[in-house]
Amino acid sequence: MTNEALVTAILEKVGGRGNILAAANCMTRLRITVKEDAKIDDAALKGIEGVLGIVHDQTNYVEVVVGPGKCRKCADICLAMGIPASEDGTAASTVGDWKSNKAAVKAGQKSNPVKAALKTFGEIFIPLLPGVIAAGLCAGLATLLAQLMPGYADNAFWGAVYNLLSLINGAFLTYLTAWAGYRAAEKFGATPILGGMLGMITSMEGINSISKLFGLFNEDIPLDSILRSGRGGVLAAVLGVWCLAKVEKFIRKRMPDALDIMFTPLLSLILCLIPYIFIIMPLTGYISTALCWVVEQFCMSSSLVVRILAGYISTALFLPMVAMGMHHGLVALYTVQLDTFGYVTLYPALAMAGAGQVGAAIAIYLKAKKVQNTRIQSVIGGALPAGILGVGEPLIYGVTLPMGKPFITAGLGAGFGGAFVMATQVAATTWGPSGVLAFFVMTAGPAGPTASLLCYGVGLLISYVMGFVITNIFVTPAEVAAV
Repeated sequence: MTNEALVTAILEKVGGRGNILAAANCMTRLRITVKEDAKIDDAALKGIEGVLGIVHDQTNYVEVVVGPGKCRKCADICLAMGIPASEDGTAASTVGDWKSNKAAVKAGQKSNPVKAALKTFGEIFIPLLPGVIAAGLCAGLATLLAQLMPGYADNAFWGAVYNLLSLINGAFLTYLTAWAGYRAAEKFGATPILGGMLGMITSMEGINSISKLFGLFNEDIPLDSILRSGRGGVLAAVLGVWCLAKVEKFIRKRMPDALDIMFTPLLSLILCLIPYIFIIMPLTGYISTALCWVVEQFCMSSSLVVRILAGYISTALFLPMVAMGMHHGLVALYTVQLDTFGYVTLYPALAMAGAGQVGAAIAIYLKAKKVQNTRIQSVIGGALPAGILGVGEPLIYGVTLPMGKPFITAGLGAGFGGAFVMATQVAATTWGPSGVLAFFVMTAGPAGPTASLLCYGVGLLISYVMGFVITNIFVTPAEVAAV
């Protein structure tokens, strides 16, 4: 089926062109917003050739999994047909959300305030992920360069390469709170530049001057200050901008049109800044410290046994947590760790979950070949390369989740890889990429970048093998034949 025919078939099963309000893409999905939810035919959508699965867990909204690359082409076809990427008619998005693209949310799953809050936080960072990944890759490559070429600084070419890589990484990390504030303002309905300004203020030196004036700064141990530059990080920026949006909307509603452009931004920032600095930053600072403390006690524990158990349990439970829609909250943890330590410790272990899916899929493929189930062979053959690269959604939706049991055995197998990775203290310079694409961000472990990278590779192999072995034991040929 051509991409044009695929789009035509999909649009027909969601109620036709007249029922569609918007269609956009992420990494593997075509996201469609419709007028009438009742017109979406879930069963018919799943039966279309080229559709790997669907997520229909929100009213008037469905996500159709068609695979990496293809989803962007389908979105472009929709745009050419006059279907906007969003209900306000904005241009099509090229941003891929690696975390949500691996989500295996069960059809019909109901939302709740906690899940909605976690999902909102995750969605704030969707447009930031290209920068997160680019900065992390540059940090990883710079670290490897410094280790492999100790005299790089004396060489004009390699010295320039190192500094260019460091500039790209620094451009993101230095202004991380500003990027988070800008995006949060877009999400919450505030003026984006005001959100960016509030976020940037979080990391400015003037915060330390204010802290000293009120006796809140610890001169001996600045990091233990009640208030300091960077206190609260992205958590403070997101919460602060949420308050900013409320204040700005309140003021704008009452401000005369002729004065709006001058006084609404000024009053909004002034009214928000004092409680932001003296309440929100210290409060979220304690939350950030608590999150990092929990991670240190388990993922960074001095006890090898604790790290092994933490690695296995967290990896084995990751995909079920994704299925419940709880994985969005991990973005907050990753961001806090990156902002605090400059690296992420939990993500490398959780990245093994996708490798377990690869091993499970290979086991199912061989059984499918034995029982001559050509359909599931075709699905696995198309989805496996993406899974190896780190895009696990086609395997999840097309193979393991529909079958049920392999979804569990893949996680149990991946847990062994996660235990090894956490035991060897692999750390990443960013989050997002997984599979083989993540090699050059896994360079921040205490053993050094080369050892960290190699241990990550060994963890992948362990996850492949154990995902294959456990699935091969517990999934019978009869179950594969019945798919």
